[in-house]
Amino acid sequence: MTPSLILFFSLCAVLTVLLSLVVILPWRKVGVSSDNQLMAINVQIFGERIAELDADKAAGVIDEASYQAQITELKRQLIDAQTTTEAQTPVGIKGRAIIMIWIPILAVIAYMMTADRTAVFTLWQAQDKVGQVADDLLTGKIDVPPEWAAKESTALISAMQTNVHRNADDANRWMRLSELFMMLEAQPQALEALARANRLQPDNEEIALTYAQTNFFINEGRMDATTHKILTQILTQTPNHEGAMMMMAMGEVRAGNYPNAKAWIARLRSSLMARSGDHSEALASLDKLVENIDNQQAAVAQGVTITINLAPALVDKLRPDDVLFVSISGQSGGAPYAVKKLPASELMSQQAVSVTLSDMDAMMPTRILSSARQAGEALVVNARISHLGDAMPKAGDLAANPIILDKQTEVSLMISQIVP
Repeated sequence: MTPSLILFFSLCAVLTVLLSLVVILPWRKVGVSSDNQLMAINVQIFGERIAELDADKAAGVIDEASYQAQITELKRQLIDAQTTTEAQTPVGIKGRAIIMIWIPILAVIAYMMTADRTAVFTLWQAQDKVGQVADDLLTGKIDVPPEWAAKESTALISAMQTNVHRNADDANRWMRLSELFMMLEAQPQALEALARANRLQPDNEEIALTYAQTNFFINEGRMDATTHKILTQILTQTPNHEGAMMMMAMGEVRAGNYPNAKAWIARLRSSLMARSGDHSEALASLDKLVENIDNQQAAVAQGVTITINLAPALVDKLRPDDVLFVSISGQSGGAPYAVKKLPASELMSQQAVSVTLSDMDAMMPTRILSSARQAGEALVVNARISHLGDAMPKAGDLAANPIILDKQTEVSLMISQIVP
């Protein structure tokens, strides 16, 4: 049994004994005397009244018969006010023993019947085994757990989470916990840990940039409002922060805002050139990036812009984790020539999303949209919202009626039906 369990049950036993004594001690009193607290006053008044009667008799106010009658009445009243004793039957040893045995038994039964405490006991065991190792990892005293502790991975994870919540105001512990979640591929939990660290130290650029980078890559290179806000704050504090500028450029490229992306790259180039030293390799990488952006821009110009709308009747069917698939495929079947996977949450706020499909969105380098259009192949545009994130349609998914693509470069789809 672990020290935590021993301490817990020891305190339970002490509390049970104390409660038993509270019940039993009053029974140890054999009798209770109830004294009339007015006795002393009654005696004093009795003496004063006798003195008054003697004075009245001596003065001739009352005769002998009245005097004797009133004296007798006063004595009778005084006797009635004497101390009385009320007896109380004591409880036997057997009765006391029964109570002392049954109170602990009933307490244990009530505790065990309330709920399953296995998880609590397991957590206590984890704290006793690897609690110190978890604290050392979270405070940076060690970077890798000992071999024996690594074998207790479940216990170590529980101990680390408990440690962080006990020290909820330590941003560095939240940072290290997010690293653990990323190793376990628990991305939502990692983001939540980074968000807490960022709230605790909003001016810490390292934490902010890590939060933005993690959110950026988890969202497959898309820069959402959270990432954009964090990067803007970093650039406000440090205008020449190269990491933030590069992420802004990548986000703009992913969103298809190529002029903005080139503007960030130009700003990054100026920052590099203003620094002393040889930066030719970095500048050459930026030139290559601009070239790739130009190629993407040219490919997108030959693509198809698709506007997806959601029927108002299906808004309630949309879930926060749903995925939107937009694709252009051959009418005869086969793998799509171009496909994009987007979070359907954008439709929850806007109820309309515009995307551009081009050769940049091909699944295979040899099967591209421009070649299919030049060959005059019959193409169809599809849009579907998947609840499970699967590429293949499933019952319950939300879908639009496919539209045949001719030579137009802009089409609109309405997601208005449920896949049976």
